[in-house]
Amino acid sequence: MKIQKAQDVEAKQVEMDQAEGVMMRMLIGPDDGAPNFNMRFFEVAVGGYTPRHTHGWEHEVYVLAGNGVVLEDGQDKPINAGDCVYVPPNEEHQFRNTGGSENLKFLCLVPRDSG
Repeated sequence: MKIQKAQDVEAKQVEMDQAEGVMMRMLIGPDDGAPNFNMRFFEVAVGGYTPRHTHGWEHEVYVLAGNGVVLEDGQDKPINAGDCVYVPPNEEHQFRNTGGSENLKFLCLVPRDSG
């Protein structure tokens, strides 16, 4: 078993084409011996966004703070603190912070071998 504070995990800038103002912490992953899933914490600055992309694995997302939009079927859908989002495999998606002054913070769970 492992117990740690999320803020004690190093935050790393997401360095992907078409990503702006996004930090990620790998809260639980391969280095922890987790056999099936990665738990990641994302923080998206005001005006920031993840890349618009697709891949062959699902996402389960829980929005902790802030508000923004997630791209679904080519349209922006609003998301707010307390919302749960399921992104199926191969669906184009992007998370954007459209909030006033608060960072968009969310947990994202993906299969371990998702890259």
